[in-house]
Amino acid sequence: MDKRFTPAFYLSPDHDCAYRPQETARTLFADPAFPMNPDSYQELIDQGFRRSGGHVYRPYCPRCQACVSLRVPARDFRPRRSQRRCWKKNRPVLDVRIRPAGFDEEHFELYQRYTDGRHPEGGMRDATPKVYLDFLAGPWTKTLFCEFRLKRRLAAVAVTDLLPRGLSAVYTFFDPELKSLSLGVFAVLWQIERARSLGLPWLYLGYWIEDCRKMHYKEEYRPVEAWTGSGWKRFGVGAPIVIPDPDCTNPAAHPAGTPAEITR
Repeated sequence: MDKRFTPAFYLSPDHDCAYRPQETARTLFADPAFPMNPDSYQELIDQGFRRSGGHVYRPYCPRCQACVSLRVPARDFRPRRSQRRCWKKNRPVLDVRIRPAGFDEEHFELYQRYTDGRHPEGGMRDATPKVYLDFLAGPWTKTLFCEFRLKRRLAAVAVTDLLPRGLSAVYTFFDPELKSLSLGVFAVLWQIERARSLGLPWLYLGYWIEDCRKMHYKEEYRPVEAWTGSGWKRFGVGAPIVIPDPDCTNPAAHPAGTPAEITR
């Protein structure tokens, strides 16, 4: 990233880890006042960052490197047998419509039913329309809401960011009554194919944690590349994703250098 346009970074205080209850976590945030755009975000996502709404962040835990950013090389991806079956079953019967980010009552109702059924203990339940949209879309991103309809019935919505060098899977929610269709798998496959058709090299899947059951699906798209703290490492079919502990003093692992502390 051009140093003239590099944001400042701020480090949060210790907080409870959302994925490992026995651990505390710290988060590195890009300055929210920085004039972020898809190009600058592309540079940061290529260093393991993600966004939530308009906030760009990365885990920065001194004693734990469990959160690993993954991306799929769209051109080289080869589906496994179960993924081919999922594609063959759904592709002929699902109509796909790509819409710009914006509030839609039908989407929101599906999102509420999905979070009530799949994440009843999480903080996503009972979200207001504003909280919902602030979470999924950002003020500076080109975010797409990709609808999947089964005979006009809204079956799923895949929210994805269109970036200069790829698509970034933000969130997918689907009708809990259609669980047998494996719509989450299909949404990832569709985004990989969409990236390939656009000539974009990557689908960014976000963070993966080895011992988090809900994230296991992300390692099933092979080959897959994992951010090591200083570069991307590719893992083929059947290869376990193993990331060596990065050198926390290495500026390549932490491009912000020494971040400022966010005080309470």
